[in-house]
Amino acid sequence: MSKSKDQAAPPLVSSGPGPRAGFGGQGRGGPVVKPKNFKATLQRLWQYFGKERKILTLILLFIVLDSVLMLSAPYLLGKSIDAMSLTRGTVDFGLLELTVFALLVAYLTDAVLTFLQGWLMAGVSQRIVKNLRRALFAKLQKLPVAFFDTRTHGELMSRLSNDIDNVSNTISQSTTQLMSGVIVILGTLVMMIVLSPILTLASLVTIPLVFLLTRTIARKTSVLFKNQQIQLGKLNGHIEETITGLHVVKAFNHEEKVIEQFDLVNSKLSEIGVKAQIWSGFLMPIMNVINNIGFTVVAVVGAMLAIKSLVTIGVIASFLSYSRQFVRPLNDLANIFNVLQSGVAGAERVFEILDEQEEPTDPPGAIELTQPKGHVVFEDVRFGYRPDVSIFENVSFESEQGSSTALVGPTGAGKTTIVNLLTRFYDVTGGTIYLDGRDIRDYTRDSLRRSFGIVLQDTYLFSGTIKENIKYGNPEATDAEVEAAAAMANADVFIKRLPKQYDTLLSENGSNLSQGQRQLLAIARVILAKPALLILDEATSSIDTRTELHIQEALLQIMKGRTSFIIAHRLNTIRDADTIMVVDQGQIVEQGSHDDLIELQGRYHSMFVNQFKNLEGANE
Repeated sequence: MSKSKDQAAPPLVSSGPGPRAGFGGQGRGGPVVKPKNFKATLQRLWQYFGKERKILTLILLFIVLDSVLMLSAPYLLGKSIDAMSLTRGTVDFGLLELTVFALLVAYLTDAVLTFLQGWLMAGVSQRIVKNLRRALFAKLQKLPVAFFDTRTHGELMSRLSNDIDNVSNTISQSTTQLMSGVIVILGTLVMMIVLSPILTLASLVTIPLVFLLTRTIARKTSVLFKNQQIQLGKLNGHIEETITGLHVVKAFNHEEKVIEQFDLVNSKLSEIGVKAQIWSGFLMPIMNVINNIGFTVVAVVGAMLAIKSLVTIGVIASFLSYSRQFVRPLNDLANIFNVLQSGVAGAERVFEILDEQEEPTDPPGAIELTQPKGHVVFEDVRFGYRPDVSIFENVSFESEQGSSTALVGPTGAGKTTIVNLLTRFYDVTGGTIYLDGRDIRDYTRDSLRRSFGIVLQDTYLFSGTIKENIKYGNPEATDAEVEAAAAMANADVFIKRLPKQYDTLLSENGSNLSQGQRQLLAIARVILAKPALLILDEATSSIDTRTELHIQEALLQIMKGRTSFIIAHRLNTIRDADTIMVVDQGQIVEQGSHDDLIELQGRYHSMFVNQFKNLEGANE
């Protein structure tokens, strides 16, 4: 039932697998946002590095060694130039050979260390992300139904995919670059000061220009890239909706319309993307101009110092390399900060889910519900999905052991809410629900829910064989028991016509079967589970009239000796129920057997007469 009204209940959750939610809204390609609390989230993310700290220490050692080699290369280059003395017209071949050999070793070692850093960091990032993804998925299994009723599937999928990917990219790309960038900048500055403080000042002249350029372009591109991600999210959502609802699109001849909508969003994405790429493309050319200005300043100042014999030509050459080596990490750090913000924002969204309140744990002394009989009592039950809106007020009724209770009434009346409370997908806000004489809150949730078998109007099947889908109700069942359950549900008729019968593979949510066939498999799944209590929520709504007659016989068989709750709109399916309760606006306005309610000439009588008048009119 949809929450179209204040009293409408959220969908009853099946014990079986649900459909795979698509990306919509903030799915993959959703807008990248800044974290609300950067420092706190970063500290919390660092905790996931705990088991990896030994490897991180080794990576840091490699980074330090690599940085030392990078810092030594310009120095060795300057020494090799000084080995060729222009003033004396001689060459110190021994020094030249030594520096060239040292440069070769430095470059080769740098390549090896860079490879080792990337290899080790890839393992670290993937293990951390694996643990984070597992923690998030496990958390989702422990959250109450109310949590999922207030969030879209696409938004939750975004946390598991897009946000986790952002974290993964941040860890794998930014961690080593951040550490090496800081070391290289500080080390380069020290080496430059040691070689020549005057040239150091000259080479730092362009730094303000670098910061100004980076800040200006970053401000512009951050807005453009954010808008690009928003448009990309809209495009992904449109594609997903169109593909998922392709049959509806074709049925209403909306192919041209969806193409027009696609072209509109795609054009906006292309327009923003071009602007973003153009602005981001300005960075490197202008950076090269600024670097060249820096080289010119160093060369001019260096030449003046060389004329006065204050520095050598080799020192000037070293400074040219160091100035490039100094500016490049600054630009990299600016880019890393953007990636880091995106990753931390993704981690923050993941932590928001991890911080959600789970279903309350079973109270101390909670008992296992073993061999349930099925005697159910609602005593002055009060409940509301929102604190300010009450759905039930002092609702009371009793269902005897082995009895069948049908719930009828308009959409949004509260029928599904009753079974949601009975299965403790939600807890009552007042009053008590008793099962076999005890408050259901005294039982462990696991044992309570194992006692129920649920067949929903919307059938959920997962990718796998027909046998695996039926065995979801009882994984330990034998093949013979599976076939017996299918026969009882009247599903074996169509299964045996399939080429591979029970080993037939189903596509996502069983889309290669008809809705009626999927419903029969869901009923077989519940039969195999052998629950003590049954909940049938429009269980035969997707089955044709002829099949319905057969399935009603099967349902009557499995309902024998079991307390059953049947939600139905087709009143002919519940005529034999022991008790029929008419629910309207959160109240039980009538209850009794079919004959009693017909004789009462009340709400049920009106519903029954009107439904069969409509049926007779349709047949005419």
